[in-house]
Amino acid sequence: MLQTLRGQARHQQPTATDPTSRWVGSIGLAVAVGISYFLAARLSLALLTKPDGVAVFWPAAGVSAGALIALGPGARLPVAVGAMVATIVANLLGDRTLLAAIIFALCNAGEALLTASLIERQFGSGFGLDRLRHVLGFLAAAIVATAVSGIGGTVGFKYFHGSTGPILTTWQHWFASDALGIVTVAPLLIGLASAARELPPRNEIIEGVMALVMLSVMSGLVIVLPREPWATVAPIALLFPLLLWLAARCRPAFAAAAAFIVALTIVWTTTFGIGYFGDPALSMADRVLGAQAGILATSLCAFVLAALFAERRQNEAALMEGEARLQEALTAGAVTAFEWDPRIGSSRRSGNAAQILGFDPQQPFTGTQFLARVHPDDRARFKALVHGVRPDSPSYTVTFRFIRLDGREVWLEETSRAEFDAAGHYIRFKGLTLDITERKRAQEHQDRLVAELDHRVKNVLARVAAVAMFTHEGSSSMDDFVQALNRRIQSMADAHALLSQSRWRGVRLTDLVHSQLAPYATNANMTIAGPDITLTAGATEAVAMVLQELVTNAVKHGALSTPDGRVSLSWDRPDGDAAAHLAMVWRELSGPPIVAPIQSGYGTNLIRDLIPHELGGKVGLVFASRGVCCRIEIPLERG
Repeated sequence: MLQTLRGQARHQQPTATDPTSRWVGSIGLAVAVGISYFLAARLSLALLTKPDGVAVFWPAAGVSAGALIALGPGARLPVAVGAMVATIVANLLGDRTLLAAIIFALCNAGEALLTASLIERQFGSGFGLDRLRHVLGFLAAAIVATAVSGIGGTVGFKYFHGSTGPILTTWQHWFASDALGIVTVAPLLIGLASAARELPPRNEIIEGVMALVMLSVMSGLVIVLPREPWATVAPIALLFPLLLWLAARCRPAFAAAAAFIVALTIVWTTTFGIGYFGDPALSMADRVLGAQAGILATSLCAFVLAALFAERRQNEAALMEGEARLQEALTAGAVTAFEWDPRIGSSRRSGNAAQILGFDPQQPFTGTQFLARVHPDDRARFKALVHGVRPDSPSYTVTFRFIRLDGREVWLEETSRAEFDAAGHYIRFKGLTLDITERKRAQEHQDRLVAELDHRVKNVLARVAAVAMFTHEGSSSMDDFVQALNRRIQSMADAHALLSQSRWRGVRLTDLVHSQLAPYATNANMTIAGPDITLTAGATEAVAMVLQELVTNAVKHGALSTPDGRVSLSWDRPDGDAAAHLAMVWRELSGPPIVAPIQSGYGTNLIRDLIPHELGGKVGLVFASRGVCCRIEIPLERG
């Protein structure tokens, strides 16, 4: 049945584009509804009220109304046609005239259309009986639709069937039989359609089927109970626990099936004179009234219980989903929520607290234990803030260190608000604890960077000031001073640019050499060779200044001052050197004869003294007649 409803619903989807498929689906649906409607109608016509001839029960009304509600507006035409044809055929096989059968068919089809339209207008598509509001709306729609159709049915019985009963009585019989039919049968089809859209779990299906089988057996027992005083409470004692079981454990479709089974049993026994509702000692009116009351009470009980339990399950699922999302958000933000009662030391924390605070989630973690793990240097301040809250200042925010059970120290930021009793004593704290360890580390790293930057800026400014002063002392004119100062500051800027690119983690010596010699060196006048070695920040700055002075001296007075002059710069790390020294050799060739200066200037002093002073290295500068030679040794581990 689930697969049939699902298939019919697919055929009624408005997105279908094949006209042939739509027509085949519509015809199949009309035939299915017509056959079901006809069988239900024939059963109903076996028991008629006197003297108007209205059927006591009309479950066929539930077939058409339930199909329309379950399948939606796309099923209106085939369901209406199937219901009308089945009504006409069933009535003609009885004692009804053709005109009366047509009127009854129009009333029955209109009743189903009105019921479905009212529900769709109020609740939209995909209607289900999983909310109490939906159950009450369904009952209201059934009452309105059957009350309206009862007017047309009464006219048909009075003027086209020769009914001699009072008009109001005929309308009441029509209203009661159709309303009970909709209430008992339509929920079953609605529930099956809902289950087809979202199949219940296998365990739920098995449990529901078992309960329905037991209910069927109990219904049979209730019907054949002897007429004893205790038998009046037996139906409630036998059936209500099963209805409660189905409502509490299964979806509303199973409760609707239970109500249908009970209603079908009552209708069958009343129609064929079996059991309590077929007792010949009772008048037909009493038997019918008792049967209708039993059907209505059982159905309403089942639907209301199922809706209430379904709403509870939905609310529980929503709460669990909300709790899960909250836990995910707290975990993502490294935040834990807590509630702490300082009077007894108990505390409750969110599920991610164990991950942040490092305790065993299977073991209790009290407020006293939490305070004991606050860093000793922060504990007194933490307690002072907690004990300092009062009704006019109930909140506090504190940052402190916390020692986890694994010994790791983390930084936490806690914001809490206290609740007070009538006497003004705090009784409970609620708040959030945020893990700010990464923020603290980033802040400490930033502080170190700022301090390092401050140190470097001071060094640079001091070096620039010294360079400017000594350059001025060694300059013969203002133009010479400006040119020399600009050259030396540009050399320092180039070295800083390389350090900035590497985030001050060091510079490759090859890159530094090319940067400092670039304005003067070519492939024809410069030979550069050496392994790949990375200098530290301090070594980079010192070597850059020395290279700048060497190349400047070569351009002015040495090998690079003539077209045929050449410079060779090589470096290496000597094998077996446990101290890991870098050895560099600057050698000028084929230049003009060199005469050692009588008095060393600023550039010469910088070459000889800077590296030994700042790096602990050695510099050997020789002004040989055939060209300048400078040997430099730098301890790499101290750079």
